[in-house]
Amino acid sequence: MMSPSFLIVVVVVVSLVAIMWLASRYRRCPSDKILVVYGNTGGSSAKCIHGGGTFIWPVIQDYAYLSLIPISIEANLTNALSRQNIRVDVPCRFTVGISTDIDSMNNAAERLLGLTSDQIQELARDILFGQLRLVIATMSIEEINSDRDKFLEYVSTNVEAELKKIGLKLINVNVTDIKDESGYIEALGKEAAAKAINEAKVSVAEQDKIGEIGKAEAERDTRIRTSQANATAVQGENTAKIDIANSDAARREKEAEALKLAVTAEKVQQAKALQEAYVAEQKAETARAERERATQQANIIVQEEIEKQRRIIDAEAEAEKIRVNAKGEADAIFAKMDAEARGYYEILTKQAEGYREMVKAAGDAQSAYQLLLIEKLPELVKTQVEAIKNIKIDKITVWDNGNGENGTTSTANFLAGLMKSVPPLNDLFNQAGMSLPEYLKGKASVETPIIEE
Repeated sequence: MMSPSFLIVVVVVVSLVAIMWLASRYRRCPSDKILVVYGNTGGSSAKCIHGGGTFIWPVIQDYAYLSLIPISIEANLTNALSRQNIRVDVPCRFTVGISTDIDSMNNAAERLLGLTSDQIQELARDILFGQLRLVIATMSIEEINSDRDKFLEYVSTNVEAELKKIGLKLINVNVTDIKDESGYIEALGKEAAAKAINEAKVSVAEQDKIGEIGKAEAERDTRIRTSQANATAVQGENTAKIDIANSDAARREKEAEALKLAVTAEKVQQAKALQEAYVAEQKAETARAERERATQQANIIVQEEIEKQRRIIDAEAEAEKIRVNAKGEADAIFAKMDAEARGYYEILTKQAEGYREMVKAAGDAQSAYQLLLIEKLPELVKTQVEAIKNIKIDKITVWDNGNGENGTTSTANFLAGLMKSVPPLNDLFNQAGMSLPEYLKGKASVETPIIEE
């Protein structure tokens, strides 16, 4: 019989094993990855998780990670045909990465899961080259060279839509110097440079003129504002001196008033302090008297309480001892009776198996019963003999005149009657539904004829 403590240990162990198993199947998703759960995900091809975690069911589910680390792709496009049919070289560097948008994550799980970084980079490069050629074909050289923002906007719009189909997004586009084989862009650059230089020279002359005029106006304004500032400063100093005098008078008045209030408050506080000291001493004396009285009561009551608790503990210990002894005796009696019952059950079980085999060997239950009775025949005969074996007859008085039936004596008739009181074997067998063999029934045998020589 298991004890409660053993059951508690078993439950705790099973719980810990279950918790450890559940923890081993829980997968967390780092911030720089996407957790892709595939298998039986409720109808969809995969379930994508960014941040957090989820439980992975064994056998029916598995998982993998997609990295969110940006990928830098160098796309140096050459001989791209512009709208003016002029071939240009556009060296670009694209920075792409897997998108965390729900639809894009599902596309990435379906098309990029299992690919290496190089394979993803090669796939994205093919898309970038195609879209970059398409954008250049719709723009002139002037637009490509001068309006870079428009060019980058077209590139981002076209590339973003195509990259989203495989779960990627465009992070950055960096376009370096654009060149063409005919030198058209270089000529445009020289023209723009000359124009800028001429505009700069005109701007410098204009700025020199504005500078001389501004300098003269600035000197005039400086002299006027200096005089005004000096006058304002003198007026301000006089006003400040008046304010200072007024402030000093008010300060001295406030200081005198504050000193008077401080002296008065000090006297009042001293009187209150003496009063509170007398009250405190009175309370202290009262508390001391209460403490002395409580000490006297505690010395008596605590001892009585301790003695009471000791008697209660002794009584509980004695009662617990009696309960433990009674439980031990009851367990011993139960164990003894349980062992005896198990032994008796085993005896009856084996005896029943023996009877079953005997019936099987004899052919039917009646034959098996007769075999058992024949087996007990020596004991039955012994019982008959024992019935009269130990009869003690101290004295028999016989008045016998020798005229008994068939010439027998009274003594012989007495002994014959005594033997007949024992049930014959033939009657016992008849009551059991069996027939005694002929040679045991006691019939007179056929006399053997005497052959004369």
